[in-house]
Amino acid sequence: MSAPTTRVPGRVPVPGLDMPRPVGAGLTHRGRVRERNEDAILTDPDGGELWAVADGMGGHAAGDVASDMVIDALAGLPDEAAPVAGMIGRLEAANAAIGARALAEGRGQMGATVVAAMIRAAVAHLVWAGDSRGYLLRGGHLRLLTRDHTLVQDLVERGALGAEEAEHHPESHVVTRAVGMGAGFAAESLSVPVVPGDRLLLCSDGLPRCVSEQAIAAILLGAGSPDDACRALVAAALEAGAPDNVSVIVVGIEEG
Repeated sequence: MSAPTTRVPGRVPVPGLDMPRPVGAGLTHRGRVRERNEDAILTDPDGGELWAVADGMGGHAAGDVASDMVIDALAGLPDEAAPVAGMIGRLEAANAAIGARALAEGRGQMGATVVAAMIRAAVAHLVWAGDSRGYLLRGGHLRLLTRDHTLVQDLVERGALGAEEAEHHPESHVVTRAVGMGAGFAAESLSVPVVPGDRLLLCSDGLPRCVSEQAIAAILLGAGSPDDACRALVAAALEAGAPDNVSVIVVGIEEG
């Protein structure tokens, strides 16, 4: 596997009495078809707070540049920032910067989907735009936390398309939100408490397009460590053909 494209922010964890501690790992791979990896990841493995996956939009100019700009923006989040407002603010700044760079360099539209999580005081705060996803494994059950911002998902929610049809729809890759889309950019967010034994998964769409949620849950359950889980998830996607880049971050919640 190729080495991860990652940024590691210089955060100093604040210890808390009996506070669950996040410990995680990340891995990204170009897959078996794409010539380059347009994903980027942000990891904070030493009991840190901030994690993210950015996926450069295929078919757009310089998707790898856009995903790197998103990760760099998030990595600059101040320690004292409010989790959700802080992450959204950094994504809004990245949205403006990507648009300005595309214009200055005469490129077509540049953009990246993103899912980011800040885990603070036993609460996971997620912010996302596009079809990069966040999952929570608890008690053997895998729960999708995020909602895809895609044309197909919009059709499903309006009742115009069934769930089974959506899986094989020819426009399933068309996203309706991404960082770099300009004035129409908007991120979505949610916050969920976490407890020891939980595992949080952030991933680009290259994983769920190749590996079923049932298989993802089994891998997360069976892996001994977040690093083992990341390697097993990427290996499963590669075994299934991995036509797209694949990026994963697994964060385990441990006793403080």
